[in-house]
Amino acid sequence: MIKKIIPVLFCILYTAVAIGQDSALIIGKKTITLSEVVVNNKLNVPAFIDRIKNDTTFYKAFKNLRILNYIAINDVRMLDKSGSNRATMHSKIHQIRDSNCRGMETLEQQSSGDFYTTDSGYNYYTAQMYASLFFTTGLVCGEDNIVAGDAFNTSGKSGLEKHKEQLKILFFNPGKKITGIPFVSGKTSIYEDDMAELYDMSVDMDEYNKTSCYIFRQKVKPGKEGKVVVDEMTTWFNDKTFEVVARNYNLRYDAGVYDFDVQMEVQMAHAGNYLVPALIKYNGNWKAIFKKRERGVFTATLFDFK
Repeated sequence: MIKKIIPVLFCILYTAVAIGQDSALIIGKKTITLSEVVVNNKLNVPAFIDRIKNDTTFYKAFKNLRILNYIAINDVRMLDKSGSNRATMHSKIHQIRDSNCRGMETLEQQSSGDFYTTDSGYNYYTAQMYASLFFTTGLVCGEDNIVAGDAFNTSGKSGLEKHKEQLKILFFNPGKKITGIPFVSGKTSIYEDDMAELYDMSVDMDEYNKTSCYIFRQKVKPGKEGKVVVDEMTTWFNDKTFEVVARNYNLRYDAGVYDFDVQMEVQMAHAGNYLVPALIKYNGNWKAIFKKRERGVFTATLFDFK
């Protein structure tokens, strides 16, 4: 009798241990660790990974800003080697959308140090890029929030316009291939199989800002840092709509003639039926050829959407 019971008890014990452990799933060259709660929730992981690769909700949330009224508080700080403020700009702006056009009204603004040039330009490339992404000069008309067919393209662009387009790809579509940056092209396509073996990937579930989410984490394996640009990225997806709820990512690369180390954080919110960015944080240290090293920190807080 005992001999018959022991195998049954062993099976029960083995099952209990297995249930309490994470599981690994191999998709192509990707090995993805699934938490117990994800396994129990029976997530279709291959379909989920495809959703991540082809996600448009993150970019669309930013395009939704073109058709809405809102208030934004901007805090931009340029730092010295010790981390102290070298130059700062703090402002509160009101975007007004009317008759298919939008414009920006400055409600408050203060600056310090050499943030601006004598002709009211920007003394720092980081500040110039921030302004090009988040500030509007005059009226901008005829925009929409449609993302279908709206692909980023550096072809035919040069100088600041080309850099802006490359930055948009990194900012709005991290994980997509970027062309035109020496030594970097291809190293950003972190979802593709040829880059997958360089990363540890996992899917978990938890709440984020009272929203039940699937959490996808992708982190470079120790010793492989020099072969990638995206060191780590964590995205929270609404487990019902699969909208991006939040995203944190670290970008780092040293090509000798230039280097960068950037951390970004984006939190989303809903304005009626529109998904919109409510909080954007950036902390970056970068050096480009023929330019001085810049250390910048900025926070954009958006609210009162209408």
